[in-house]
Amino acid sequence: MRNITFFLGIILALNAVNGQSIVHPGNNEAFIQNEIAEVHIQLHPNDLISLLNDSLYSDYHFPATFEYFSSNYSDTIQNVGFRVRGNTSRNAHKKGFKVSFNEYTSGQKFKGIEKMNLIGQHNDPSLLRYWMSLTTLTNNALVSSRASFVKLYINSQYKGVYLNVEHIDDEFLQKRFPGDDEGNLYKCTWGADLKYEGNNPSDYYGPYELKTNKSTNDYSELIQFINTLNNVSATDFPCFIEDNFEVNLYLKTLAAEILIGHWDGYAYNNNNYYLYQKPSDGKFVFIEYDMDNTFGIDWTGIDWSNRDLNSWHNTNRPLIERLLSYPFYKDVFNSYLDNMLFGLNTSSWYSNLQQKQLEISNAVQSDPYYSLDYGFQYTDFLHAIDSSYGAHVKKGVAEYLNGRINSGLNQIQITGNQNHPCLSSIEDLKRPGKKLVKVVDFYGRETTFKANVPLIYIYSDGTVEKVVFVNE
Repeated sequence: MRNITFFLGIILALNAVNGQSIVHPGNNEAFIQNEIAEVHIQLHPNDLISLLNDSLYSDYHFPATFEYFSSNYSDTIQNVGFRVRGNTSRNAHKKGFKVSFNEYTSGQKFKGIEKMNLIGQHNDPSLLRYWMSLTTLTNNALVSSRASFVKLYINSQYKGVYLNVEHIDDEFLQKRFPGDDEGNLYKCTWGADLKYEGNNPSDYYGPYELKTNKSTNDYSELIQFINTLNNVSATDFPCFIEDNFEVNLYLKTLAAEILIGHWDGYAYNNNNYYLYQKPSDGKFVFIEYDMDNTFGIDWTGIDWSNRDLNSWHNTNRPLIERLLSYPFYKDVFNSYLDNMLFGLNTSSWYSNLQQKQLEISNAVQSDPYYSLDYGFQYTDFLHAIDSSYGAHVKKGVAEYLNGRINSGLNQIQITGNQNHPCLSSIEDLKRPGKKLVKVVDFYGRETTFKANVPLIYIYSDGTVEKVVFVNE
């Protein structure tokens, strides 16, 4: 199985990265790696008192001055907006914050970003889980935010180590989908299970928040997508989903979501994701975010490192359940799982964790808020890669990953030689606007169309499809 899986994994990875024209921008001074920059916020003392008390849940931005310092770069921006961010973390001692550079000065940015999310990670003794989650997505050519560690100061008082995570907004889209970035972006929070709730847009406003093109407030295509997703026949579903959703990209994203143990995402908790509809072809793209409850953190009593990969998701998840009901899509999903597990089993992820831990250790040792929410001590931070803390931190990061790799490699289910459910003949390989330029076998040898043989079809725009046509 290894040879078939290996080659299929390579083809699927190519399909995910070049078929959707998605770009991952390089890190700049706003996301400095291998160093902890300093972020200083200055605001009126009375505003700070109000921000942390009366306005804790208001999302009101208080005017402030932003300063940024690293060994080779510094900047000062006046009149930015500053507020508390997050949901349950607003009650934490170590709160999360948002800096909005364009709140009071239209068009104002810091190194190409309009907003900065400062994540406290108060429930993670390692402070590495969110960073590791984003690193996993990025390393697998999936849509992800850039991130870096910073030390936060508010009115000259040190508030601890924070993860600076790139905000998902119009600027994020411009960098990932160049020339195709003006579509509707929906932020999907708890309750966004993608089940059809009728044609009234107001029934979708809560869990599906439109973040771009707000003046038009158009939910019609999202509602139509959800309606058809739930109600189209089994015969017509594959062609519908291929025409309206980036399927391969999602199956690969789902594989990553499960492997990192992101139970607070769509698959288990119908939470914490975005849907972006590209104007060029109308297809929706699934984007992960808020991945701090991962790699062994658990509030549900489930052992995520051993949970079966093919029944990992919760019930009533129509997107997953319908896709995985087709053997071809289940094979694709399992091939992504296998490819990622194979890579993790031979990669240097452990030394990367150790290096990042070393980089932030001094800043954590002096973090005055690190211990306030769950009693974490500096020794807990030093042991957090290899050992569990107890309570909600059921496994160390490496402890979780080793368990997930060992159990996961035994849970892969690939039947092989499954027909693409939306293709039935060579005529179905014709694509408007692009040309079929080459047919190759799994060993990369150029060939021609054959029945009953798994082949790879390559198009002029670089997209790739693996298909088996059965001669009945």
